[in-house]
Amino acid sequence: MIQYDYRISFNTPAFLGNSEQTGQWRTPPLKALLRQWWRVAFAAGQHASVDVETMRREEGLLFGVAADGREGSRKSRIRIRLDRWDTGKLKTWDRLEQAVVHHPEVEKTRYKVGPHAYLGFGPLDGRHNTRFSEKVNAAIQAGETATLSLAFEETHRKILEQTLWLISHYGTLGGRSRNGWGSLSLTPSNNESPALDGPLESGKSDFLLDWRRALKRDWPHGIGRDERPLIWRTSACDDWKFVMRQLAEIKIGLRTQFKFLNNMRPPHQKPLDRHWLSYPITRHSVRGWGHARLPNSLRFKVRHDGKGKPYGVVVHVPCAPPAAFSPDLAAIEQVWSRVHRFLDDPAHMLTRIPA
Repeated sequence: MIQYDYRISFNTPAFLGNSEQTGQWRTPPLKALLRQWWRVAFAAGQHASVDVETMRREEGLLFGVAADGREGSRKSRIRIRLDRWDTGKLKTWDRLEQAVVHHPEVEKTRYKVGPHAYLGFGPLDGRHNTRFSEKVNAAIQAGETATLSLAFEETHRKILEQTLWLISHYGTLGGRSRNGWGSLSLTPSNNESPALDGPLESGKSDFLLDWRRALKRDWPHGIGRDERPLIWRTSACDDWKFVMRQLAEIKIGLRTQFKFLNNMRPPHQKPLDRHWLSYPITRHSVRGWGHARLPNSLRFKVRHDGKGKPYGVVVHVPCAPPAAFSPDLAAIEQVWSRVHRFLDDPAHMLTRIPA
């Protein structure tokens, strides 16, 4: 067995709730994150011919599977261990929220919202100053660390190294993690564990997919590209709190460019452009979609540069909505083309970066 040890550190607070909604270091979310990015690494190795049934079988063999009536239960062939299982140290949001940002659709608060509350809606309550929601008792604060150990067989070394590289660059964990909360970094704790901060030695380009072709599958299987990778970064800041403010302004801007006019009364008979970004949208339901959920395929992350200063990353992981949404691919392409142009606009002070 091979064992890799990494120091896992959070660059932003993580809402890793246990059964009591208290933030706690736990291995199940880490295993889920490994499986998520393992699928991307697997798809990259198969190029355009990835077979979902084969992928599910291989995933079950590596990570374990409960009895499904065909091949029976299997134990995981990868062992995961944390050196701590205690609760997070962040007990209050006092003095963390940043200055309010403009939101053109929130009339009742004079078109101003707290940026952390906006990106953390659910775990965070933005009413009367940002604070934890009633059910949240604690979170893992930025800067907290633990040692993550992985043990596995030699035959899985390459794909797991690719998976860890993807997690280090793009992975986030916990509630509202697509908005940048729970941004994590992985640093080797011994000489046997490969560094993950540089370029991937081989196969990196396989993770980059023509974003329009990626819409042929309804699950995240790669990072989008046009002529360049669909990855943007903000400028570096002094701390994570202001980076999250920047990301909130970016998300508000790219969403509200798709406007709901006064004569557009819900429930909408058919989806409008903004519905293809993510769903549900408060007060703008679509007839026939019911309680379905469509997550945004843009992911936010906070990293540190060579000087230890944090900056924000926006990455597009494109895929089609599930068939239940009856996706209109022509409309979806048009929507995401506008989002890409928005992020490329020099006025928003973002820079395209390599994968």
